[in-house]
Amino acid sequence: MTQSLTGLQVISFESRLKSETEGLLEKHGARVFVAPALTEVPLSEIPEAKAFADAVCQGTLDALILLTGVGTSLLLKAACHHRTRAELVDGLGKLTLVCRGPKPSAALKSFGLRPNINVPEPNTWREVLQKLDADWPVPGRRVWIQEYGTRNEELILALGARGASVKSVKVYSWALPEDTAPLKAAILKIVRAQAHVVLFTTALQIQHLLSVAGDIGMAPAVRRALNNEVVVASVGPITSEALQRYGVTPDIVPGHPKLGHLVLAVARRARSLVVEKRERNAQPIPSSARMGK
Repeated sequence: MTQSLTGLQVISFESRLKSETEGLLEKHGARVFVAPALTEVPLSEIPEAKAFADAVCQGTLDALILLTGVGTSLLLKAACHHRTRAELVDGLGKLTLVCRGPKPSAALKSFGLRPNINVPEPNTWREVLQKLDADWPVPGRRVWIQEYGTRNEELILALGARGASVKSVKVYSWALPEDTAPLKAAILKIVRAQAHVVLFTTALQIQHLLSVAGDIGMAPAVRRALNNEVVVASVGPITSEALQRYGVTPDIVPGHPKLGHLVLAVARRARSLVVEKRERNAQPIPSSARMGK
């Protein structure tokens, strides 16, 4: 394993895979600062779970679009409070099951089910639409979407525009961690150019980062630093779109939207990009960032 990140301070905002992310970065020599930007909050009672279970068992929907593995598991478990597992498996087996990537597929497998449609990388809502347009046109179809923390308005509107009847079921939500001290410390490292690289692995991380920065009067400084001094690494297109909506341009986006690919891309490109970005914006390069010192 190369030590290509030796001497570089890398900030990770990952929550669920924080240990894995830290370990991968450290293998390349990075000094990792972990500042979780999210905490996952499963809904203790999912209001739509009964309606969803009834719709599956009564055959009043035609397709189910599953967007995340965790959300798929929680939805099916919640539905089991209202219908038997056997009834649900039978009803789901009659639907067109659409999975956005391998994680929802794995969650279905635990229920003895397989997807009818697998959405290819980079697994965004656009690929969902393209796959449906090619393999299963939606006009006149009744489609339910398992949401993943935030409502995917683009997908809902696009399906509706194609003539589908669309409902969404929100399975879990995201909140700021109770302890935001690590995030505030990360913000200081960013605005002081003490951090060299930041990793964004979900779209909501930038929203929460800037929310906390706004609370302490540093949101403009954070945007400025991310665009001028710190290398911004994004796991994939959905996260990159969110960064751009908030006025931040990503510097590194891997060819495949996976954590391992992201870390490898950072290991290969971050050192030279730190130098280029800071020189371009007339920022001094800390000696620790030069040639692994």
